[in-house]
Amino acid sequence: MSFGATISASAGVSEAEAARLDGDLTPMGSERAGNAAGTIPAWTGGISEPPAGFVQGQHHPDPFADDKPLFQITPSNASQYAENLTAGQLALLGAYDTYSMNVYPTRRSCAFPEAIYAANRRNAVESSLVADGNGVDGALVGTPFPIPTQGVEVVWNHNLRYRGHKLTRQFAALAPTFGGAFTPITVRDQVIFTYVDPTNETTADLNNISLKYMQTVVAPARRAGEIILVHDTINQVQGPRNAWSYSPGTRRVRRAPTIAYDNPQSYSEGLQTADNFDLFNGSPDRYTWEMQGKREKYVAYNSYKLSADTVTYEEIASDRHINQDLVRYELHRVWQVEGKLREGQRHIYTRRVKYFDEDSWTMSAADLYDARGELWRVQEGHIIQYYDVPACFNASEMVYDLIVGRYTIQGLKNQEPMINFFADELNEEEFTPSGVRAAASR
Repeated sequence: MSFGATISASAGVSEAEAARLDGDLTPMGSERAGNAAGTIPAWTGGISEPPAGFVQGQHHPDPFADDKPLFQITPSNASQYAENLTAGQLALLGAYDTYSMNVYPTRRSCAFPEAIYAANRRNAVESSLVADGNGVDGALVGTPFPIPTQGVEVVWNHNLRYRGHKLTRQFAALAPTFGGAFTPITVRDQVIFTYVDPTNETTADLNNISLKYMQTVVAPARRAGEIILVHDTINQVQGPRNAWSYSPGTRRVRRAPTIAYDNPQSYSEGLQTADNFDLFNGSPDRYTWEMQGKREKYVAYNSYKLSADTVTYEEIASDRHINQDLVRYELHRVWQVEGKLREGQRHIYTRRVKYFDEDSWTMSAADLYDARGELWRVQEGHIIQYYDVPACFNASEMVYDLIVGRYTIQGLKNQEPMINFFADELNEEEFTPSGVRAAASR
């Protein structure tokens, strides 16, 4: 199944089509049944409750700790599995003789609150693309296009996917040098996903803001106190992203239009762009997006081992790639979407092939191509089911630079406090330039 890249006027599906979300499709829009080979099981509800004894705030115990790898993919046998590998994975296996992938039984663990499922049913009928695909109307709370027909709809599903309403987290970002040495950048961020605010009744109530995000650098000391603030919009033509930054050196809050697109991310040592964060974020407007249908791929999934608080950053980081013994891969169906740079637009990636998990709309992986059309960077996300919320998205994320031979991994919380998914103390007044000044003075 493949759909063209031309963006047509988008409207919701029929009531009869939406009813599939209670039939052959799951409430998220994925295929309820397993595959014909039996290597992908049916979805039976996922994991929506924590295990007995779980205490809110602790790192998440692995519900599949007893699973053993089915097989290992190595440079010597990669060709046998090429059909289910991304171009980026094949490139990594070809570049590093120490790179391998341990493949485990597939566990379709993703689950979400019933309120999200109800919103998905409504959105399926009422959501539409506007502004030539650069905006969404009629959607609230849930997946805007659970039964997508266009590639850009899948991109919006990722950007607006459910991750809770208000949350705070602290994470480490590593960019090891050749040999594996690194200095962690520790970051604290706070988010209000205004799109999922249950008090909103229509898309107009959002005032064109889908989320408000504030990030503060905690360590090392030379970077501590740097703050960025971002307001993302749901209609990029009506109003683009607004961003501000604060530097302790100047003690000033300034507009920061460079926190977007292909401008370098500040703590990745030039290894990733601003829109690589969360595998993709921001406006889709610089690309045409072609939906290339469903594929079965080995993606990093149920990544509890990599995220465990018993694992140190020194155990994760190594030369050229992370410790692959900590990464669990499973065979999952993904939506494959290709973005091609529009004529007259600028971006260092002229082509992006993205893979979106069918059960969560989380982007699992991506292949990024340079101006010559050569594969340049490879992205990988490590999905976890946060069963106490419940929500399903990447616990950490990576960019491999095949030309430089280095990588960056972000979102690590092994040695940090666990995410607070219920940060009801956050208020929108904090997410303003004056709120940034107040935070900087504390």
